[in-house]
Amino acid sequence: YIVSGVLFSTLSDRVNIKWIFLSAAAWSGVMNLMFALYANDFSSAVLWRGLTGLGMGGTYMPGLKLVAERFESARRGRAIGIYVGALVLGASLSLLVTGMVASHSSWRTAMTVCSISVFIGTIGSFMVFRGYTPVRAIRHPEQTVHKEIITNKPAMLVIAGYASHMWEMYGMRGWLAPFFAASLIQWGDTSSHATALGATIAAGLVGLGTISTAITGSISDAIGRTKTITFVMIGSVSCSMIFGWLNATSLWIMIAVGIVYGWLIVAESPVFSTALTELVSPGYLGAAMGIQSLIGYTMGMISPTVFGWALDRFHGFELVPGVPANWGIAFMTVGLGGAIGPICMYWLRRDPASQKLARGKG
Repeated sequence: YIVSGVLFSTLSDRVNIKWIFLSAAAWSGVMNLMFALYANDFSSAVLWRGLTGLGMGGTYMPGLKLVAERFESARRGRAIGIYVGALVLGASLSLLVTGMVASHSSWRTAMTVCSISVFIGTIGSFMVFRGYTPVRAIRHPEQTVHKEIITNKPAMLVIAGYASHMWEMYGMRGWLAPFFAASLIQWGDTSSHATALGATIAAGLVGLGTISTAITGSISDAIGRTKTITFVMIGSVSCSMIFGWLNATSLWIMIAVGIVYGWLIVAESPVFSTALTELVSPGYLGAAMGIQSLIGYTMGMISPTVFGWALDRFHGFELVPGVPANWGIAFMTVGLGGAIGPICMYWLRRDPASQKLARGKG
């Protein structure tokens, strides 16, 4: 997914986004169906899932670039926020649908249903692209990827902030369900019921991003990108620093704080992408989004691993007698990574180029 995301994002600077998006979507649907029909062991499962990921990488970032092309800066935050919210909604619904179908049939049937959904979405995309004419950005000889992106300090600050966001978000989302399950078991629940309930609660909390991204994108149009990101990330980092210690309280307190946490953890994602579209030359925006994906999703892979290391490393450690500290420390690792985001926004706000953001709002 990461490799194809970088490749297709870069290609979108030179190839019509319509054909990238439609072919990648159709490919991922077919490969997902092949997984449902022909995955029989570990090797075949990895093969079909890998091929599915290659297609999925050609939809998200190219689609985001399409949204950026169609909306002027004053309305772009809201538009990209809705787009990212649709991604979160789709991810949440896929877990819900596969769980429901698999519980009444089989995992193969569940994956087949998901594949059919991809095909329906691909067909619907033809309506979106009806009459679409790609924006032809003019590239000057003196422009290079190195000059337009790598040495573009404001753009790299946005990418660094996005990497911080991805570190925090994927660390939290990857371990949210196990945290609830472990807490429920600690309070005397059975393993099977705790696992099911923990997954349900986690899916609900993560699904809040469907709404929060659109609202936050709209707020960033009104008050600026850097302010919005800073406020949201300070809130999410605060939640990260305390959330893992709540297993010493009650389920309802965990859910109450989790609602705030789930709302904030993904909310600033579209604002980073919107800011990048305003700081990079149109002819190099696809390449910039590719670099953003590469760095961001790499951090998203590393963060859950560091979380797990902290969980094991501090297993049995108690700051207060009777209160396990490993979950609290593990969640703090994602919070510490997330704290870099507001710092990047502070430095970006001090740069004159920040006046390009949200029509001068920064």
